[in-house]
Amino acid sequence: MAQTTIKIATIAGDGTGPEVTAEALKVLAAVEKLEGFSTDVESLDWGGARYLRTGEIVPEGGLDLLRSKDAVFLGAIGHPDVAPGILEKGLLLELRFKLDQYINLRPVKLLPGVETPLAGRGPSDIDFVIVRENTEDLYCGVGGFLKKGTPDEVAVQQAIYTRKGCERCIRWAFDYTRKRNSPKKTLTLVAKTNVLTFGHDLWWRTFQEVAKDYPDVKTDYNHVDACCMWMVKNPDAYDVIVTTNMFGDIITDLGGILQGGMGVAAGGNLNPDPGGVSMFEPMGGSAPKYTGTDKINPIAAINAMAMLLEHTGQPAAAARIERAVAHVTGTKMKGQAAGKMGYGTKAVGDLVVAALA
Repeated sequence: MAQTTIKIATIAGDGTGPEVTAEALKVLAAVEKLEGFSTDVESLDWGGARYLRTGEIVPEGGLDLLRSKDAVFLGAIGHPDVAPGILEKGLLLELRFKLDQYINLRPVKLLPGVETPLAGRGPSDIDFVIVRENTEDLYCGVGGFLKKGTPDEVAVQQAIYTRKGCERCIRWAFDYTRKRNSPKKTLTLVAKTNVLTFGHDLWWRTFQEVAKDYPDVKTDYNHVDACCMWMVKNPDAYDVIVTTNMFGDIITDLGGILQGGMGVAAGGNLNPDPGGVSMFEPMGGSAPKYTGTDKINPIAAINAMAMLLEHTGQPAAAARIERAVAHVTGTKMKGQAAGKMGYGTKAVGDLVVAALA
């Protein structure tokens, strides 16, 4: 039975994050009336401004607060007065690791009316999903410096892979491929087994072993460099990709531009285990230079809200938002959603709300 009240924490964040978050919440408020559920939204001021004011990124008790929610919505982080890496490690990676959000889910779907850099390609050609492992690899922070700042400096950054981490991601990807509404029913492992012969051998062996439990799902393998080529040359060949944290970080941005840019790309950091808390976000950055100009495309944030609803027991509401967004991009914003918006941020949110009905 679908839950009737969803407890959501919003972290609007920095720059234009609050602006796109406001439009996502506007759409949420409209769709919950149409679909007959309710939400309890708590806004948190975490981000660059709070850090500069208090020295805190995630305040004491913050993780427990998030654990009491059904989901988290993140607008954007990144403040021009905060050094790179502080907010990324202190907020994004902190939440991913401490909340064990071990799946990063990135749909790569070209919407009607949105331009792609690929000549001759349309929405039927670009519709696949990347499942990225989200808590291991080079992001574990294992390493250090020797003789830092000298001509003899050595820097070491180690990639960590565990059987548990590989298997739970791969198994989730097989389940997702099985359920996904695609005739291909194909899961492609992307790695670099010919060079990274230890960690990626673990990924390869785990993939082969788990595949035995899914005889109805076809399997394929790409080296990551070949994958980057084929995503451009033949994006229609893909159904679901499962990959490592580092490689996933790279190819999801390639996927983002194939679907028209970060203004339309959304993603989720998932803890799919019972009681797990997941976080959903637009993939664009905080774009501080555009703060207050009403020029940022909120479609990615609205798509992220649809993903949040899909994963919190409201698939009908999620589907309604997706249809409304496709209507808006295919009619009102045709040829504009890829960065040449003819409407302001708030106006696009209003268009989606109007299309919900």
